Amino acid sequence: MALELTGGLGPIQAFAVVGAAGVGAQWLAWRFRLPAIVLMLAAGLFLGPVTGIFVPARDIGDIVPPMISLAVAVILFEGGLTLSFKKLADARPAVRRLVYIGAPLGWALSSLTLVLVAGLGWQAAIVLGGIMIVTGPTVIAPLLRQAKLTSRPAQTLQWEGIVNDPIGALVAVVALEIVLVRNTGATWDEALAQLILGTGFAAAIGVVAGYLLVQAFRRGWVPEYMKVPLLFVAVLGVFAGADSLLHESGLLAVTVMGLVIANADLPSYQELHRFKEHATILLVSGVFILLAAGIEFDTLAQLNWLRAGLFVAAVVLVARPLTVMISLIGTNLPMKERWLIALTGPRGVVLVAVSGIFADRLVAEGIEGGAQIAPLAFVLVLATVVLHGFTLAPLARRLGLTSGEKPGLLIVGGSLFATSLSKALEKADVNVLITDTNRDHLRTARAAGVQTFYGDILGEAAEYNVEFIAYGAILAASDNDAYNTLVATDLAPEFGREKIWQLARHKEDRARHALPTQLGGQTIDGNRTLAQYLELLAEGWIMRTTRLTEEYGLEDWRAAREGAIALAVVQNGEMWFVSDDDDLVDKPDVRIVSMLPPEVAQEIERENEAQTKPQEKAKQVARAEAEAVKRGEGNGSVAGGEARDQADELREELKDDPELVETEGDASDGKTPDEGAPQPDPDADLPDEDEPAPDKDNDKDKGRKSD
Repeated sequence: MALELTGGLGPIQAFAVVGAAGVGAQWLAWRFRLPAIVLMLAAGLFLGPVTGIFVPARDIGDIVPPMISLAVAVILFEGGLTLSFKKLADARPAVRRLVYIGAPLGWALSSLTLVLVAGLGWQAAIVLGGIMIVTGPTVIAPLLRQAKLTSRPAQTLQWEGIVNDPIGALVAVVALEIVLVRNTGATWDEALAQLILGTGFAAAIGVVAGYLLVQAFRRGWVPEYMKVPLLFVAVLGVFAGADSLLHESGLLAVTVMGLVIANADLPSYQELHRFKEHATILLVSGVFILLAAGIEFDTLAQLNWLRAGLFVAAVVLVARPLTVMISLIGTNLPMKERWLIALTGPRGVVLVAVSGIFADRLVAEGIEGGAQIAPLAFVLVLATVVLHGFTLAPLARRLGLTSGEKPGLLIVGGSLFATSLSKALEKADVNVLITDTNRDHLRTARAAGVQTFYGDILGEAAEYNVEFIAYGAILAASDNDAYNTLVATDLAPEFGREKIWQLARHKEDRARHALPTQLGGQTIDGNRTLAQYLELLAEGWIMRTTRLTEEYGLEDWRAAREGAIALAVVQNGEMWFVSDDDDLVDKPDVRIVSMLPPEVAQEIERENEAQTKPQEKAKQVARAEAEAVKRGEGNGSVAGGEARDQADELREELKDDPELVETEGDASDGKTPDEGAPQPDPDADLPDEDEPAPDKDNDKDKGRKSD
């Protein structure tokens, strides 16, 4: 049935529109690498004030404010669930200073800017100033990936956003409590007493509720399948109960409850947090569409746009830089990194969502400037997201703080195979890091100049020391099949399952060893185990990187490199492993990383030798010509020796020399396969059956050359 715009939508249709618009905007943002918040803002404005298709007050009615309140409660609880005090204590000094010094200083400077530049009253200013501490963790991560910053400034910005997210919410809630208490006409003593009572009551409820949930989960009083539903209901119950007993205490209570659970070290914490992230994405999308669709152009018209523009400029160019530069005094960060952090402060959906609900409460209390909070928040968020989205990457390049446009691969498991693959990928401009829990497994990689990390990639040390943001794909290739499966499964939600690969497991083709498809990563074409790849290297196979051109296409490569095993493809800054022939791309400038059989490797070696001879002769000719030029003393070369004859001979030899399309250098670092890895592969000669095999590896490796 056709809808009349003047008649509005029914509640069911309205909810469907909100869901489709919010999630659709998030998907389009991911697909086209755009800031999601900008698309959600555009969708909400289009549905609401532009076309009138969806007007929340008309189509949903009185349930809009409580819906937004509950959604904001869940969002703030998720924010509290991200703040681990242990992680904060372990964080870099720069992050701690941005929290301990930057948060209160940012609150003060933001509030001052709102009063002096935007023209708000001090009561509305301290509420909005508190929320402005949050730098948008949901916005900063996509911007960092797009800009490809170097490790230190990227991690500092990311951790600042994560940690200050719940702190900003707490500050804003406390500020709102102060304003509402003072607005009752109470004296400062009475206001302080009521504030202590309110915040203490809310914190107590949050601590008690969080403690009871932790004990219930830890003692097994709640089955696994009911933990997430119980947690969700507990958030709503604590918010509603605290708000009923003491007005405006619900948001603080759920934030504190999240902090308690985050620091309880629950075994099921990751599953709980992951669900809350999914729920938060849905709620953030819905809240943003509701708030944007509910904006009236008359309200926006009431803004003094000159003041609003000056306010945004003052926040970006004065308040944020001052906060960061003062906070980082005495740290070991170079000045250019401090400036990059100081000039990067996008605000996100938390600011808009919380400011929207707080604005309504300030307006209801008759607070001066309360009606301007939501429009100012929209303007600030839109301006900072667009500004930083277009300027962060150029600014980082200007300061020399980008990790380049190279794609990144993280290989879990050190071996000669991993080292050879890394060297070949480096020829294709791929940034590779090899990690392993065994230091000896990394000796070959370190000797070859490949970046390494010694430690568990799933551990907390990796979280602080590995620049995950620089790596877009993972290959689980250790000598432990179970660990490979664990890594691939655990990191898939963060990187995306399409970016996770895993070498084949030993005996995985047997029914009793098969795993469900949701465990592990994608397989590489040929479904070979690590032991099988190492055996190929031992037989004389080599890694090679080949660049396709207009004249040398995919079919030419297949004909010239018969029997080659295609492993990976690199194109336009993207890298993927080959699962089947459809993954191979026949376009110029595409690079194919492959393993070549011994007979092809020998042919390449002969070609390299043939190429080396004329290069040596060319050096001799250059020396002779240099001497001739010197003798001419600037008046033309004076022939001497056999330079002319050598040059003619060189040109004749090079005339029929085929153009070598492939890159120079052996990916196995010039070692013969017999020199091998520093330790034998434990699966190399395992029989098909389960009986113990004779220990042949130690005898085979005794005479090998050490790295």
